[in-house]
Amino acid sequence: MPLVAMTELMRRAKRERFAVGQFNMNNLEFVQAIMEAAELERAPLIFGVSEGALKYMGERYVVALARAAAEGSDIPVVLHLDHGSSFESVMRAIRAGFTSVMFDGSHLPFEENVRLTREIVRVAHAMGVSVEGEIGRIGGVEDDLSVEDEEAQITRPEEAIRFFEETGVDALAISVGTAHGIYKGRPKIRFHVIEAVARAIEAPIVLHGGSGVPEEDVRQAIALGVGKINVNTENQVAMTETIKRIFAEKPDVYDPRKYLGPARDAMREVVRAKMRLFGSSGKA
Repeated sequence: MPLVAMTELMRRAKRERFAVGQFNMNNLEFVQAIMEAAELERAPLIFGVSEGALKYMGERYVVALARAAAEGSDIPVVLHLDHGSSFESVMRAIRAGFTSVMFDGSHLPFEENVRLTREIVRVAHAMGVSVEGEIGRIGGVEDDLSVEDEEAQITRPEEAIRFFEETGVDALAISVGTAHGIYKGRPKIRFHVIEAVARAIEAPIVLHGGSGVPEEDVRQAIALGVGKINVNTENQVAMTETIKRIFAEKPDVYDPRKYLGPARDAMREVVRAKMRLFGSSGKA
C-alpha cells in the first residue's frame, strides 16, 4: 500500500493501549530488516529519518526506499522526519514525499515553539501529513543534536497540555527521563508526567530514546498513554557488533553481503522483539 500518515495509527494506538515503533533508517539493510520484521509480526511501523541520515543517504533515495518497502506490502508504513530543526527543513521533507514530520522546537522559547509548530500543523494537515511536536528537552546525543544530561528538562504537564491545545499536533514528545544514545545506568522515567499529560490530551505521548529502556518500564509507559516509541541505537549496536564478530572470525572476508546480510538479520530480530514488547504485533 502507499505510505500513510500516522494520524489514525496514533489514535488507535492510544485507544487500544499499544505503541507503534519508530525505527530509524540509516541504509538499505535497516530498511530491509525493519520491513521484514513488520511483515513477520504483522505490525504497523514508522520509518524515522533524522536530518543527519537524510544528508547521508540523500533525500530521493530515502523516499524511494520507503516507498518501495510500503508499496510491496499491505503493512501500514509511515515515513517520518525525526527532529526536524526548522520550518524550512520540515517543508522540504513534506515536498519530498514524507507522510509525517516532527518539528523539534524544544530549544526555543515556549511561545515561539507553539507559533512555529502551529504553522507547520496547519500546512501539513492541509497536505494530509501528520505532525509530532516536542516540549521539554530530551537528553543524550543524536546526530549533531546534543543536550547535556543536566540541561535536559523534564516537561511540566501543564505546559505540555497547553502546547497540545494551542498546536493540535498528532503526537507529542515530552521529556520524562529517557535519552538518545546509550544509557549510563537505568533511566529514571517520570511516569506521573506521562499519566498527567496523556489523561488530558487526545494525542498519544512519544517516548524518544527507547533503546535500552527496561521492558517493565516500557509496558508501564504504554499503559499510561505512550503510543509511539523511537528505537535506533539498539539496531545500530546489533549491526556493528555482528560485523565486528564476523571480521574477528573471518578477517579475509571482503564481500559486503557476507557481513551486511547477517547484520541485517540481527537487526530484524531486535525489531521483532520490540514490536512484541510494544504490543503492535498483529495490529497491521
